Amino acid sequence: MNKAIHWICVPLILWSILGLLWSVAPVAAYIGIAAALAFYVWLSLPLTLGMAAVLALMLFVLTRLGERTLVVSAIVFIAAWIGQFVGHSIERSKPSFLEDVRSFLVAPAWLLGAVYRRLGIPY
Repeated sequence: MNKAIHWICVPLILWSILGLLWSVAPVAAYIGIAAALAFYVWLSLPLTLGMAAVLALMLFVLTRLGERTLVVSAIVFIAAWIGQFVGHSIERSKPSFLEDVRSFLVAPAWLLGAVYRRLGIPY
């Protein structure tokens, strides 16, 4: 159950953080994307390319929200984190980000890695 919740909530959390950064200033979102992609390059070039595509799609959706970006991003952020904590309480484990902040960036790559494995794409 927790894995299923991760498949929904992790992308929503990533999207909402990008949206919150975009609401502060688009350049903040671009800096966040650049930092994340630098981390992904350290992990794997194929994952970096996939995450670049995912982040570009997320950014495209954000640009369509206009003035609603902050409110929608904040609501999605809160709802997705509630979902994450529900999943972890079902599993009776604490979220890994409490021990290592890098988990925020690893979780989306972990999901993309699962997609790559299913498609037979080496990474």
